Amino acid sequence: MKIVVKLFANLRDFGPKYQELEVPDDFKLIDLINKLGIPEKYPMIKLINGEFAELNTSLKEGDTISLFPPIAGG
Repeated sequence: MKIVVKLFANLRDFGPKYQELEVPDDFKLIDLINKLGIPEKYPMIKLINGEFAELNTSLKEGDTISLFPPIAGG
C-alpha cells in the first residue's frame, strides 16, 4: 500500500521532508519509524491524517503520516 510521510524540523535528518512510500498491508506506525531509522525513544509528535497516533496504530492505504519534534515557545 502507498502512504505519504512528512518530516518536520530536525526529523528531516532521517529523510526528505515529503516522501511517498510503498509499505506492506500490515504496517504499523512503529514499523515506519524503524524503517526511517528514527530511534523509538526519539521525542516526537506523531499524526496520521492530522490526528494524534500511538506507535501501535495500523497504517492504511493513502494515510499521511506527519512527524514533528516537540514544540515549545512563548
